[in-house]
Amino acid sequence: MQCDIDIDGWPDGDWEGLADRACASAAKVEPALANGRLCVSVLFTTDDEVHLLNREWRDRDRSTNVLSFPMIEREELLDLSADGPPAMLGDIALAHATCAREAEEKAVPLQDHAAHLIVHGLLHLAGHDHVHSDDEADAMEALEIAALAKMGIADPYGQRE
Repeated sequence: MQCDIDIDGWPDGDWEGLADRACASAAKVEPALANGRLCVSVLFTTDDEVHLLNREWRDRDRSTNVLSFPMIEREELLDLSADGPPAMLGDIALAHATCAREAEEKAVPLQDHAAHLIVHGLLHLAGHDHVHSDDEADAMEALEIAALAKMGIADPYGQRE
């Protein structure tokens, strides 16, 4: 999977490398993401920008930590052949201030939390969800945990009570 990275409003760091590693790890646990034709756009941006995107595209007048905008339905993704032109999977946008605040609250490095949110967004782009049922949420969390483990990142859900 090819990652197109844009960084605006985030501190200096290897965000591009982090996004590439998160994409590779997600593709190792979700075979639908392993298709070399796939392209994804990852935007590291400000809370204000994510707020605008959320309002414009989701009718939610607030910021959030990550947004994902799929461009391929899951059935189409699963049927996508390995041969052919690039296929746009979708876009992911991460809000810096929200991500930084959440990382601090969880007492984890910002890079680890950002990696988690990228993997989370990629799984949404691949058609996974956590809203409609506990079983779907558990399955999505298991994929997130497995992908992050491949990056050497601890289970982000392990400290729930």
